[in-house]
Amino acid sequence: MPPTKPLALAALLAAALPGGAFAQAAWPAGKAITLIVPYSAGGSVDFNARLVATKLGERLKQSVVVENVAGAGGVIGVAKAANAAPDGYTLVAGPDSVMAIGRLINPAAFKFDPLKDLAPVGMLNTAPMVLVARPGLPAQNWAEFVRLAKAAPGKYNYATSGVGTVLHLAMELIKQREGIFVTHVPYRGGAQIATDVIGNQIDLAMLVSTSAIPHVAGGRLKALGETDVKRLKALPQVPAFGEMPGLKGYSMLSWTGIFAPAKTPAPVVQRLNEELNAVLKDPEVRAKLEEQGALPGSGSAEELGKFVQAEAERNQKIVQAANIKE
Repeated sequence: MPPTKPLALAALLAAALPGGAFAQAAWPAGKAITLIVPYSAGGSVDFNARLVATKLGERLKQSVVVENVAGAGGVIGVAKAANAAPDGYTLVAGPDSVMAIGRLINPAAFKFDPLKDLAPVGMLNTAPMVLVARPGLPAQNWAEFVRLAKAAPGKYNYATSGVGTVLHLAMELIKQREGIFVTHVPYRGGAQIATDVIGNQIDLAMLVSTSAIPHVAGGRLKALGETDVKRLKALPQVPAFGEMPGLKGYSMLSWTGIFAPAKTPAPVVQRLNEELNAVLKDPEVRAKLEEQGALPGSGSAEELGKFVQAEAERNQKIVQAANIKE
């Protein structure tokens, strides 16, 4: 009979090996572990989650099933995880937009608190974003664009996949640091953005690395910079904003963490964290993530919790300074 109380799984795991050392014990297979992806199948979060789920299942000797629960920009899927039983059988791939931004922009859409109602397990991946420019823009690098923007405030525009996304906040922070005014043009999704920039209908766009890499590598778009302190392996010729004179130390990443319902027993969280980190060290997993322009995650559950808290505090300052509203 499968364990029904939150502590039952922790007890089984702790008893699996002498002294409670359960790092290699099989996960009690009363039912499958569900990893919720709060988006439709086919996107980068879905791809990365499925990649990790397969390997995690192999290590736990247990079925890990991905469930796509799309809606409300990821809020519905994350809410389902927050309201699930804290028994070790429900996880969620929690994206930055839901975990550390959305509640700042549209609090009415959140019937839960991501910082309180979910337990951090471990970082799945991080990924810098890439600022691309239309082919006809009379600037070949970021410094040249800053001069253009300062000479004509409001003349130029940039696109993202929506208000309050990490893409939006990343560009707003750059604008604040550089003292320039560039108009935001929000799209409902990212599919049309690259087409419009390539067609010279939009001046700039902040894209996730997965979307930007093929267009930049193919010479269809100019990349002015990427949002980290070090360059992407996939685009070594593109400078990092964090290495530029006016933006020293700038770093803003898109990220996805793995979370469990709050009150999931600490031994269960610890075991999941250990296995997730082991999966992310797998050369095959790392290679496939890096092909997507993503960096494999690492670190403890506690470190992820502190990171998410710091992200929310930083994002709140950006939102307030830019007066971003839903």
